[in-house]
Amino acid sequence: MDRLQYEKILNEAIQNEIDAQKFYLDASAKMKNRMIKEMFLGFVAEEKKHENILRKLLSEIHEDLPFDEKRDYRVSEITEAPKVSPDMKPADAFALAMKKEEEAMNFYTKLAEGCTDPQQKNIFLELASMERQHKFQMEKAFVEAGFPEAW
Repeated sequence: MDRLQYEKILNEAIQNEIDAQKFYLDASAKMKNRMIKEMFLGFVAEEKKHENILRKLLSEIHEDLPFDEKRDYRVSEITEAPKVSPDMKPADAFALAMKKEEEAMNFYTKLAEGCTDPQQKNIFLELASMERQHKFQMEKAFVEAGFPEAW
């Protein structure tokens, strides 16, 4: 991987975080349930933190990149999730958010797997862990919205 490829990956990750912020902001505006609205707004703040971490990495790229050149990063396998629709039900919004968090988690995990710089690898693992926690929260909300008799 050369510097331009790494910059492209980091810029894509930054754009993914910006898209996630917009998704959660838009979704929160459509939610009538205050708890769901606040949860989505909390995710906006979390995704902004991720964006800032990635921007810092982008601004500090060294000449010797911290990646094993023999790895397949599979970054192209990340697919874009569908957009929020005005008539989206809470369970559908949770399902979409769950998928977006899973994609982000997998994206950062793959970057960490190929990273040879321990500090940057740790940053990617931490981002993956944060996304995993978001995914868990969305899965829980999805189950609760889809099966309200369970609570």
